[in-house]
Amino acid sequence: MSLVVDTFVLGPARENCYVVRANRDAAEEVVVDPGDDAAQLRLELARAGARCAGILVTHCHWDHLGAVADLAETTGAPVYMARDEAPVLASPDDFYGALGIRIRPYAPDELLDGGERFELAAIEFETLTVPGHSPAHLAYLADGCLFSGDVLFAGSVGRTDLPGADWETLLESLRMLTERFPPDTTVYSGHGPPTTLGAELARNPFLVELRETSSSWGGASGQGRDA
Repeated sequence: MSLVVDTFVLGPARENCYVVRANRDAAEEVVVDPGDDAAQLRLELARAGARCAGILVTHCHWDHLGAVADLAETTGAPVYMARDEAPVLASPDDFYGALGIRIRPYAPDELLDGGERFELAAIEFETLTVPGHSPAHLAYLADGCLFSGDVLFAGSVGRTDLPGADWETLLESLRMLTERFPPDTTVYSGHGPPTTLGAELARNPFLVELRETSSSWGGASGQGRDA
């Protein structure tokens, strides 16, 4: 199976939202990280003629949550999110209100701890715990495609200067991904163009330590590029 992945760049943070289908004629689809502009997403879903079978959230930062409540309520699709970050979506004003960022609250339907396997829209997903950019960040793997959120980008990695972020923890997550999965795994990041694990391991300046050794993790200082 070769997945069909459509990308929509949404909101002021230029966040990537992905609409994933088993094939072009599939009757159902999965939405990953609807960060903004629920009206545009609903229009695109209607044009595709497919039903939204689920909404997957990689992590709790505002630019990945903005349209979750509206999309879930209008489509009836269940929302999947890390258990330890779900309180942010359930009560976003407690976390982002002081910043003037308004997000409609929503209680996720399926709470994840990492390691789960489930099927949505005839696609088999596996959840991976990849903390470092946020405390309980998840990535979703399906058919050689890794929806990585803000852990790994083309040429960069997630920021570690935010609350709950940690550089050494992020490196451990990246090491797990590059050691566990083949280099041709396609990475669909939370910002920027798609890439592969092999391309990033070969050229990403933030992965120098991974290239040099798989057992020695030194004190590099990485701030990454995206929220």
